[in-house]
Amino acid sequence: MPAHGVKRSAWRIAAATIAVVSLACARQGILLPGEGTPLPTIAAPATHTPSHVPPTDPPLISSATATQLPSATPAWTLVPPASPTFPATPTLIATASLPIVYRVQAGDTLNTLAIRFGVTPDDIQALQGDAPPQGLLNPGLQVVVPARLGRTTSSDELMPDSEVVFSASAAAFDVAAFAREKGGYLSRAQVENGSGSASAALKRLALDNSANPRLLLALLEHFGGWVTGPSPSGDALKYPFGIYEASAAGFAAQLIHATNRLGIGYYGWRDASLLDVAFRDGSKLRLAPELNAGTVAILYFFAVDAADEADWLSDVQSFLATYRSLVGDPFARVDRFEPLYYPTLTQPELNLPFFAGQRWSFTGGPHGAWERDGARAALDFAPPTSISGCAMSDLWVTASAPGEVVRSENGVVVLDLDGDGQEQTGWNLLYLHIASANRVAAGSHLEAGDYIGHPSCEGGVATGTHLHLARKFNGEWMLADGPLPFVLSGWRAQAGTQPYEGALVRGGDMAVACRCASSDTLVWR
Repeated sequence: MPAHGVKRSAWRIAAATIAVVSLACARQGILLPGEGTPLPTIAAPATHTPSHVPPTDPPLISSATATQLPSATPAWTLVPPASPTFPATPTLIATASLPIVYRVQAGDTLNTLAIRFGVTPDDIQALQGDAPPQGLLNPGLQVVVPARLGRTTSSDELMPDSEVVFSASAAAFDVAAFAREKGGYLSRAQVENGSGSASAALKRLALDNSANPRLLLALLEHFGGWVTGPSPSGDALKYPFGIYEASAAGFAAQLIHATNRLGIGYYGWRDASLLDVAFRDGSKLRLAPELNAGTVAILYFFAVDAADEADWLSDVQSFLATYRSLVGDPFARVDRFEPLYYPTLTQPELNLPFFAGQRWSFTGGPHGAWERDGARAALDFAPPTSISGCAMSDLWVTASAPGEVVRSENGVVVLDLDGDGQEQTGWNLLYLHIASANRVAAGSHLEAGDYIGHPSCEGGVATGTHLHLARKFNGEWMLADGPLPFVLSGWRAQAGTQPYEGALVRGGDMAVACRCASSDTLVWR
């Protein structure tokens, strides 16, 4: 049996076992035929070759050119990261109950397991070997945990992690060809002004959010019938991902909300901030602690709008049938692509994304990698400037490590650190809000310190010029304050109680995240 110990049984419930302002979110609109109010156009992908060679010597910031930063104390001060206390829930079953033997999954840590099982870390004992108190646990390690939870969901695994994130399992998947093969509405739907197809837009937003396109297609088919149906109408056209909110009408908004919701479930399970699902009737159900992140993403997605538990179970079962009918068994590829990462994984050496001799402001602590919610994987940095707002900076964003530029478009640059030309494998860095002027071209090979481009507000919602930087490995966003913390030039990210709060710490130095751009926010190489 594979080390990940996948459970492949169908979803079932048995009576005994149910036991601050956004600075870096990209929200770009798509208008499909038949929709109402036009949304912003998605521009066609483009790359830009610099029209001149940048200066050989990196510019240094002197007191004559840089804005004098105030020394006022930021409005927010560093507090411990937001994580539940131990145990996460009251003891609901007497400790004399039979303990649970749990097989560790990729991404588990001792702390997250303790929170999910409602115990303390000291309560968890490995059958063989050790369970280290910090860092990732070895997939396949068996641990014994006291049974202290009452009624929970089934522990059956419904969807592997690699089929929820945009992993290598979908690297060669052609969304447009699949849509043409199925012959439904998606195969001919166009974005506004004929600038591209809806299938291409889905692929692009799947890349931006690192959400598996097979899963998005299955959701689109389940709610809207777009993949095989010839002509959706009514709610199927207006709300094709089944999110019936006025603010989410239309293909673009639906897709954004869908990927965001999946991310909340997936990464909420990763960091143990999500422990149960709630229904519209006010009831809640604890998630079985043995579940994997991919399954929780599906369970959470359908729970948000479910009237009650019975409605939710019916919706989940119906969707799984749609998924298998449309794209096949979600576990067919799991042995080749999981686990997504191992305890021996380490972050490569990364530098701060600007030149030595400069001091930039740390303006955003761990927050959403792409959308505002979901994986708290991103950090924000603002260059020194005398101009407020969204004017492009003259300073350069630089490569934090060697790699190949696999995307350069619409304010985005993605640097592939393993050089295989795929975002879905190995380490990748996302640079967001890079101005089109002098932006590095796709296909370029960079060494650490080479030019990426200039920080700006391009590529999404931003209130001021800055850089948004995030990491992913094998398609999964890596939490900035997770078991593999984001470290740049020795500065280690620490999360705050809310998105965008937090700090960078190096030795005795600390930079507190704040949009106030005070001297307390400065970081340097």
